[in-house]
Amino acid sequence: MNKQKKEENMRLSKRLQAVADTITAGNRVADVGCDHAYISIYLIRNDIAPSVIAMDVNKGPLLRASENINYYGYGSRIETRLSDGLHQLKPGEADTILIAGMGGALTVRILKEGLNAVRKCSELVLQPQSEIFLVRRFIHKIGFSIKSEQMVKEDGKYYFIMRAEPGTQNYEREIHYQFGKLLLEQKEPLMLEYLMRECRILNDVLVELKAVPTKKTEARLKEVNKSLAYIREALAYFE
Repeated sequence: MNKQKKEENMRLSKRLQAVADTITAGNRVADVGCDHAYISIYLIRNDIAPSVIAMDVNKGPLLRASENINYYGYGSRIETRLSDGLHQLKPGEADTILIAGMGGALTVRILKEGLNAVRKCSELVLQPQSEIFLVRRFIHKIGFSIKSEQMVKEDGKYYFIMRAEPGTQNYEREIHYQFGKLLLEQKEPLMLEYLMRECRILNDVLVELKAVPTKKTEARLKEVNKSLAYIREALAYFE
């Protein structure tokens, strides 16, 4: 691969750029599920992090990560580790724990199983792909406070990025866990767009379910109506 092509491949997507920009400069970073180490390399290349531990559960991506790291000559500042989540991270080795691009339930499992390391870090930067309410709830449960949230839209998909620090915090309203208290209070334009889209999708589902009433669809109807109620409650922030 020629140098120009390599540089093009290394450019961060809009989503990954937003994730990288959320990390506090000067922090040592553990990049969990590093894939090809694009974020790890970006953090070193731009002097955002003094060091990075790039971790992945799969040997293939980790090998490609090592190749990319060596190509840029960052082998002394980025260490690669084969690790299922945080299992190979010792408490105190990283200031920031970064988990991006994984499902919400998996993100929670990684944090739960690596709790000793999590409780010794000063920052969590998380970008769950689904079930984001599970992540927000678990962050509070383990004694972390959500300090910032942002949304980005890329290729028609919406992504949520949050930053948390140690501290006591609890949300009183369920919609704050569902959609993000800060995003609602800030009247994030992308959140309004997201809520309107979800409302349209669920209303279409509602019509389909009502067309073929069964015991199974009855249970699903309740779920959809509950979700729509949360959306309507959230939309009140934008009135």
